[in-house]
Amino acid sequence: MAVDNSRLKGFFQLSVEERRSILAEIASLSAEDIAALESGGGMNSTIADTMIENVYTTMTLPVGVATNFIIDGKNFVIPFCLEESSVIAAASNMAKRCHLNGGFSTDVDESMMIGQIQLLGIEDLKTSSEAVESRAQEIIDLCNSLPSTMVSLGGGCKQIRCRIIEDMLIVHIIVDCKDAMGANAVNTMAELCAPLVEEITGGEARLKIVSNLAVHRLARSTATFTPEELSMDGSLESGLEVISRILDAYRFASIDPFRATTHNKGTMNAISSIALACGQDWRAVEASCHAWITHHQGRYGSITEWKQDRNGNLQGSIEIPLAVGIVGGAISVHPVARANLSILGVDSAAQLAGVMASAGLAQNLAAMRALATSGIQSGHMKLHVKNMAVSAGAMENEVEQVAKVANESGQRITQSLVDGILRSLRG
Repeated sequence: MAVDNSRLKGFFQLSVEERRSILAEIASLSAEDIAALESGGGMNSTIADTMIENVYTTMTLPVGVATNFIIDGKNFVIPFCLEESSVIAAASNMAKRCHLNGGFSTDVDESMMIGQIQLLGIEDLKTSSEAVESRAQEIIDLCNSLPSTMVSLGGGCKQIRCRIIEDMLIVHIIVDCKDAMGANAVNTMAELCAPLVEEITGGEARLKIVSNLAVHRLARSTATFTPEELSMDGSLESGLEVISRILDAYRFASIDPFRATTHNKGTMNAISSIALACGQDWRAVEASCHAWITHHQGRYGSITEWKQDRNGNLQGSIEIPLAVGIVGGAISVHPVARANLSILGVDSAAQLAGVMASAGLAQNLAAMRALATSGIQSGHMKLHVKNMAVSAGAMENEVEQVAKVANESGQRITQSLVDGILRSLRG
């Protein structure tokens, strides 16, 4: 279940242990979840060795929570797993700036995935395509014939579609994966029905594999930000100027692929970080979202859309394919992924997708607002300075002190400045 209040005021000022204790309480974490979070990685070598080949160690990344999110009327604190400073702070800041209009609203498709069967050596592609479609129910029944929790819950193969590409007939099996990501189930079904499809078409089935371009599994999120919420000083005039600058930044990304690539990377900072924290196939999510832009728009542009309404408010929207799940995959074996899902409190794959899309929209706006006003580096470097202190050789008890002096110096934060501050403190 979602939390009662996502504000968590002063959360960033607490110790790591205090933050973990608060999250454990508000999310009613189990003793097992708490132990996984306390371990700092939650995965021993035995578990790791079951997941991939030739394991010799594990590697951990920081996990933090973005706060202030209201999505479909519910409060969420959202786990992010990444190494980059200022991402979580930026997302939390933007989430707080759309409360006047109720936060984010989502609309998520059913969990339909595509399995592709590539057929070669067919003389009459059109006739073979028609033959496959005429026997679609037979193929569907075969796909759903294996014992499966997914099928028992009402999921499974639902449609058969054909595409002709050059000399190839491509058969799509469309599978409702319910609350799973579904790649393994789809791949199994594609391999199971391939001999029948060969018999129908007279062709040779080559590739039998899921498509990560999940065009039947779209997640949408929208939000409205008032000028006052986006302003630098709380005024309407300042807010309208900020919105004008944001719209110019969006227009740049919508027409220039060089800008769009960085623009979309910023959006994926949130989406991929949540996917990683919650045990999703974040590489599939990345590939699908970037491919969707070109598939949907006919060229590479912005993954988000922004406009100003007649009241002067800024309206943002995002529509992306998100093949995510809350059962199976890494979730079933990675203890921290399970704990993070408990903190997030989603009860379905669709709700997880809606949260990820909303966080991506917030992250995108945060980057555009910073770029269009004060610049991206000032805020980023203030939060990055702790990393710089560690790079300079600061010990644990020196890091906060170095960061404080650097941020209060009024100077541009550089590694040379941080090195000098550390030398001075030790002097």
